[in-house]
Amino acid sequence: MAYIYLVQMNIPAEHEAEFNRIYDIEHLPMLLQVPGVRRATRYRLETSEDPRMQKYLAIYEIDSPEIVASKAWQEAGEWGRWAPKIRPHTTERYRSLFKEISWANTPRPNKV
Repeated sequence: MAYIYLVQMNIPAEHEAEFNRIYDIEHLPMLLQVPGVRRATRYRLETSEDPRMQKYLAIYEIDSPEIVASKAWQEAGEWGRWAPKIRPHTTERYRSLFKEISWANTPRPNKV
C-alpha cells in the first residue's frame, strides 16, 4: 500500500530564493533519508483558478502514515537551517495524507 503526503505553503517574496535553496540542499535531502520515504518532488504553482492556492507544493511518496509522525521524520524536519530560518516565514501551510486506491501504468499515445 502506498501513500502520498502533500505539503503546501507560501513564502514571502523576500525569502523565496533562500527558501528554495535551503529546501533543495538541506530539507528535502534530510527527509528523503527517513526510512519509508520513497520519493519527493517539489512544484511551484504556474496557474490556478483559485487565487487562494499556495504557491509551493511538495509531494512525498511514503510507505505508511506513521512515517510523518515518526521520530526520524521529526528530527529530519528540524535539522539544519530549515526550522529556525525558513519555517517561521512560511504561511498558509497545509498538510494532507492520501492513500493510494488505484494504479495504472498506461503508456501515453504517440502523437500523430
